Amino acid sequence: MNDGAAPRGPVLDDEQFRRLAEYGEVEHAEVGRDLFTSGDDSYDFFLLQSATVDIVRDATAIEPERLIYHGGPGDFLGELNLLTGQHVYLTARVVSAGTVVRIGASMLRRALAEQVDIADILIEAFRERREVIRAAAGNALELVGRPDAAQTLELRTYVTQLLLPHTWFDAASHSGRSLMRLAGLGEDDLPAAMVNSSVLPRATPRTVAEALGLTYRADGRPVDLVVVGAGPAGLAAAVYGASEGLATVLLDRTGLGGQAAKSARIENYLGFPHGISGENLTRLAMIQALKFGVRIHSPCAVAGLDLSDDQRPAVLLEDGTRIQCRAVIAATGAHYRRLDIPQWTTFEKSGCIRYAATELDVRGYENQPVTVVGGANSAGQAALSLAARGATVDLIIRGTDLGVRMSSYLTDRIQAHTRIQVHTSSTVRELAGDDTLTSIVAERSGGRQHRLDSRALFCFIGADPVSDWLAGVAKDNDRFILTDSRLPARSSGTPLPFQTSAPRVFAAGDLRSGSTKRVATAVGDGASAVSSVHAALATD
Repeated sequence: MNDGAAPRGPVLDDEQFRRLAEYGEVEHAEVGRDLFTSGDDSYDFFLLQSATVDIVRDATAIEPERLIYHGGPGDFLGELNLLTGQHVYLTARVVSAGTVVRIGASMLRRALAEQVDIADILIEAFRERREVIRAAAGNALELVGRPDAAQTLELRTYVTQLLLPHTWFDAASHSGRSLMRLAGLGEDDLPAAMVNSSVLPRATPRTVAEALGLTYRADGRPVDLVVVGAGPAGLAAAVYGASEGLATVLLDRTGLGGQAAKSARIENYLGFPHGISGENLTRLAMIQALKFGVRIHSPCAVAGLDLSDDQRPAVLLEDGTRIQCRAVIAATGAHYRRLDIPQWTTFEKSGCIRYAATELDVRGYENQPVTVVGGANSAGQAALSLAARGATVDLIIRGTDLGVRMSSYLTDRIQAHTRIQVHTSSTVRELAGDDTLTSIVAERSGGRQHRLDSRALFCFIGADPVSDWLAGVAKDNDRFILTDSRLPARSSGTPLPFQTSAPRVFAAGDLRSGSTKRVATAVGDGASAVSSVHAALATD
């Protein structure tokens, strides 16, 4: 798949090729015909029986047309955007006439559901092709900005989470300045994105998603289940719902993975003895969801619910779109708390305050002094990740004992690490610096203050539920959603597990009152909530 080579990854054998071809229609393809073109809203899956096809990345303002790979008889065309619905960013051109088998989206999903061995091959091939295309054809989406700016980090995190092929340019680099000049961009336009030659100044995940066709588009297909929130609970609910035959739509306001995606390393999740980053866990879950036919849309902001019909709730989007469905699983989790101290917003916008410790977040702080605030597992994981990069870490907690809220495997490593200094019974009182953070002032109980050098502050002090959109659903005093046994007694019978006060609305994960804030628990919630959905739908 590199510079004219055949695409790497799994291939279909002759028997599998013939079996898959039964789902499509045979067509003759003449030389010069484009099977799909960069910028198309969608495209079909193609098996190449006797035709040969070049996949090319269109010419850009700074690069000529580029051959990505050459496919011949026995090959197939397609990668992950066949499943995500993303707009096409490569062109497939017939270079040797012959026959092809066209398989439309609905028949391809049917084939993936019915032919397990073929599905495994195609999904793995799509994933590997996406990785190659990310390196070879990133110019379909180009990003330029200041690397430390919060808006830039948000945008880069989004495109990384969704595995979008892209090329990143530092605005201060020679190539970045050249791109800005060619696109007519100034400093006030950053971060900016170039999508198939269209320029998006002050780009956000939402504007990029709209340009790529990743926002929600009603297509007339019925929806059984809408899952709102794509953290571990929402991803699990979507996977289990779709794998058990429910037409499932997954929506998220910002991106995929929720708070778990911000974790540098999760070491106590079953099945990963060497640990796994939240980012990688999210990617694997997304591919699994796509395999089962989940329609994923992000960013996609939900404004509320219409519960006027007990049997057919409707999810209302901020843009006025209405998604009628048979059941809803709310898994919007919580948003990060901030410290109420002067200049917090200033340093947040400049990128010096961060709420995650992913690869992108910790990059650039090698051999630098940094501060981590918080006493739970996410803070401990962040401190260890930063220290492993060579940073000197001051870990600040309000409590007197690090082990009260943090797992012992983390506390043992932190206390033994020479680059991490733990400050108990302490709070941050002051941030200092101009455009960038230079130091913080920490205060111990009793009022004694001391200044610590710091180039960044990583904040992990908890979260508040994202539940405002759930008007009409019962909540506790802290606005978390009441479910099953926590609901007030009612005359209509015993509620199902994870069921809210609205009969066809369920809640899972951190959003739920009394939930255990762990990735494994959230995944279990999401999967179990689907069982309750089936029980509720059985009454139809």
